[in-house]
Amino acid sequence: MGMYHLLYTEKRMKNLKTMAAALCLFLCMSGCERKTEDMNEKMEMITETGTESAVTMPEQTGYTVSVPASYKSRSDHPGTVTRLDYDSKDYVRDEAPITKTAYVYTPYGYDENDEEKRYDILYLMHGWGGHAGEYFEYSSIKNMFDHLIENGDIRPMIIVSATFYNDKSDRDFSSSIEEFRQFHRDFEENLMKVVESRFHTYAKSVSDEDLKSSREHRAFDGFSLGSVTTWLQFCHDSDYIHYFLPMSGSCWYYGTYGDFQIERNVAFIDDLVKENDLNERGYFIYHVVGTNDTVRSQSINMAEEMLKHDIFDGHYVFYLKEGGYHDFEAVQEYLYNALPFFFR
Repeated sequence: MGMYHLLYTEKRMKNLKTMAAALCLFLCMSGCERKTEDMNEKMEMITETGTESAVTMPEQTGYTVSVPASYKSRSDHPGTVTRLDYDSKDYVRDEAPITKTAYVYTPYGYDENDEEKRYDILYLMHGWGGHAGEYFEYSSIKNMFDHLIENGDIRPMIIVSATFYNDKSDRDFSSSIEEFRQFHRDFEENLMKVVESRFHTYAKSVSDEDLKSSREHRAFDGFSLGSVTTWLQFCHDSDYIHYFLPMSGSCWYYGTYGDFQIERNVAFIDDLVKENDLNERGYFIYHVVGTNDTVRSQSINMAEEMLKHDIFDGHYVFYLKEGGYHDFEAVQEYLYNALPFFFR
């Protein structure tokens, strides 16, 4: 059974409304319910097979649902993961030339010789101490991507598991912060161009103009420090990226761990949206954390502040995984719940 049939029956929608109300209490906010009123608009999704199905936008707050066991097993139509080495610079130190690595998932049936068929693209970022290709080392996550595509829950897409580290990087916590703060430069100048010049995305070329014009077909997701990286990608690269999935982390454009400066960061995002006409151009942020996550407070506090700003209505949602910890089991559930709302 496809994910949309699983999630969006009439009974499920009633449960989501109950969960949204419970979350409002959990966040100690008043008037939260009014934020969900505009999120129930029906939309039509056309899958790659041409099948048309009604898709309901998510409520602005709620709880995730677990991944079916069948999605964790090996698919009969598996995608392929390819290692990609590319030239970059050491942006933290002296901008010396370096070689970095990313791993690229292509869906079942991808044909590198087929220049006509184009694919949406998702970039994934690991957390503290992680590495390129990390997401694909968890076989159940890779299997889940295969099943989501196979069952028509998401369109066939290219998925890139990248890193903000390089061979010269120190991996202690403070050094890791320096690395992810500079990652947007690697993304803009190197990674995105190399990947999308080799694989068939919607960018007609890797010129700045063509990369920006194809932003509706590009997403960025990250976990933990990768979540912080995702927020920074929104701050720096919303011209290139339409969809964002920050998992277990808040925005550190100002401040750092223990000095989150939530109100200042949300005010900055509010201004960024206004100054760049993003509500008109479109963007979508699916923010999520587990109720047992050790660093949940920063995400919850940021969500509470984001939900006070009407400007984010229809573009920002916040979800909780009941009993979720700071681990890849939670990450898998976040991806399962969020990705069907990307590339609508």
